[in-house]
Amino acid sequence: MANVFEGSGSINDRQRMASQERAARERHRQALNLQRENILSQKTSNPVRRQALEAALAEIEAQLAAIG
Repeated sequence: MANVFEGSGSINDRQRMASQERAARERHRQALNLQRENILSQKTSNPVRRQALEAALAEIEAQLAAIG
């Protein structure tokens, strides 16, 4: 009788892992979007600071594009 449940357990484990991976990707996407919003909300007249913000924004947008 243990053999009947053995196969379904591995399917449940795979489904659970896939669900956890989707949730982790979504949390990562949300964190990147929050960082992006934070950068966009910052205003500066300092050209060095502006350049740093633009570089950070480009990196975040590249990461967002990579994860879809």
